Amino acid sequence: MVRKRRYVALTLVAVITFSLMPCLSTARTVRSDEGSPDPDPSRHLQPSAAVSGNSGDPDQAADRRDFPGLNKSLGIQSRATQPPVSIRLYQILLTILLLDNGEVGGGAGASNRHADLTFQDYPGNCLSCHSDEAGEMFQSTHYQWLGDAPDMVNGVGLKQGKLTNAVNSYCINIFGDWPVCGSCHVGRGKRPDDVTANLENIDCLVCHNAEYAAQRVRLPDGSMGVNNPTDSFVRNVGVPTRAGCLSCHAKAGGGDAVKRGDLSLATIDNVNPFFDVHMDSSGPDLACQNCHTFENHRVIGKGSDLRSTDDLSRGSEVSCLTCHQEKLTTGGHSAITIYNHATRLACQTCHIPSYAKVATETDRDWRTHHDGTPADGVSGPGHPYTEKMSDLIPVYRFWNRLSDNALLGDDARRMFDLRQSGAYTTSFPMGGINDAGSKLFPFKYKTATQPKTTSDHRLIALDTFEYLKATGNASTAIQKGLANMGYASDTPYEWVVTDTYQLLNHGIEPSSSALQCTDCHGETGRVDLQGELGYEPKAPLSSLCTQCHGSKEQMSFQKLHDKHVGDKRRDCGNCHNFSRPERDLR
Repeated sequence: MVRKRRYVALTLVAVITFSLMPCLSTARTVRSDEGSPDPDPSRHLQPSAAVSGNSGDPDQAADRRDFPGLNKSLGIQSRATQPPVSIRLYQILLTILLLDNGEVGGGAGASNRHADLTFQDYPGNCLSCHSDEAGEMFQSTHYQWLGDAPDMVNGVGLKQGKLTNAVNSYCINIFGDWPVCGSCHVGRGKRPDDVTANLENIDCLVCHNAEYAAQRVRLPDGSMGVNNPTDSFVRNVGVPTRAGCLSCHAKAGGGDAVKRGDLSLATIDNVNPFFDVHMDSSGPDLACQNCHTFENHRVIGKGSDLRSTDDLSRGSEVSCLTCHQEKLTTGGHSAITIYNHATRLACQTCHIPSYAKVATETDRDWRTHHDGTPADGVSGPGHPYTEKMSDLIPVYRFWNRLSDNALLGDDARRMFDLRQSGAYTTSFPMGGINDAGSKLFPFKYKTATQPKTTSDHRLIALDTFEYLKATGNASTAIQKGLANMGYASDTPYEWVVTDTYQLLNHGIEPSSSALQCTDCHGETGRVDLQGELGYEPKAPLSSLCTQCHGSKEQMSFQKLHDKHVGDKRRDCGNCHNFSRPERDLR
């Protein structure tokens, strides 16, 4: 009955919204200062000084001088941004229908059918009506931390995920450290592969009550919950909120903004569109699920370094074109040259001029504690030494939505030899300038120093619980990590540098901040187009030009390029080692 009512409600929302789409199709973003230039566009180009310290230290997590709107108490009025009408209408209708359906708690009264529930009966009181939903959640990647990985070129056919075989350049792997790493799992304490885990291990409230999620901790008995539960937690439930999602997702890797670089707790109540235009709470104020839509508790959208795809029927991509379809037409941007770029540049590439508005981790060294002292021979918990930076320029790479990600037990030399970066890569975006399915995307680039066996070259998942919560001794943590992996604890190892690339999606800024031509094509461009991305001429200019004509007058790059491509309609392959057949050049 619950599922039927929800289905009817959502169907009504869809019918009403799409019936109005013709009159909503002209809706666009409006700013109170539309037409005004960015008051300080140069701020995107200057990375701040590095901040060293504990990755979990919120006092060192950010340099916010460029974002005064983050602190509402400053009384600084931000630029107001109105959301697309269709999205705001959808939010209103969905809330009304869910309230009418009793799915959103609204306090005591006949409209809230949770009003008489008590926390002592949790989660049984949820399961008594929502066992189907719990079953869906139990099978999801959100709960299992493991799933099919069709976007991975390594380990094809294997179930992949952080629960078992994923390796990264942060905490490496969760072997031996479920108590810490599992704190953001959507369960009530047990691992999802625990044979005693059942539907009662699902923590419904971590998503459906943001107040509960904010107070949730590992309890002395090993379970996850809150120290002082109240009946209001089960009586006031609703659709997930941005605060609830970010209580876990903003703190991945050990602290606020540490891992992703484009998400932080400040995003919850941000009022500055230049921090994130979509999640500006004084403007569109979008919820996470406006883009990351759910069906049967399966969600779409993931970074390039994440293995599992939760919803195989819909895939993993969240497309900007869902709301901005007109931007991929010849009239969608102000100039045809921008449209031509849009076929090969991801929207994020131009619309995320910088990331790490709150400082993010750029390097981690497990050999040393956060205070700079060696991590060997110590007898107290510690955190690894980290470097943090803010206001960073992304690294740009072609990506075809496939990734080559390291798995636990891999021979690390494969990625070392393949990438030729001088580091053992744990995640790399696949694609290239000649790949028809590739676009240029922005990425966070990050390094780490971590252990590797010397004989067979396997990255070691050091026991992070031993390091973070017990002795803090790197040698002991490595010995336990080796044992967890099936090695003898005295297996020889060495320290090596790893690196990783992580897709940037959040932190979109207003269009006035979008990159201009000279940001990439000028002499001081932010990207090495020829050296890194394959745009170099296929021969010296002295011989390249004379293959078609004699010596001509010297002209600027822009004029030269416009003459050959715009006027003469010459294909890129005449001068470069790639072609653009979709542009119908010759």
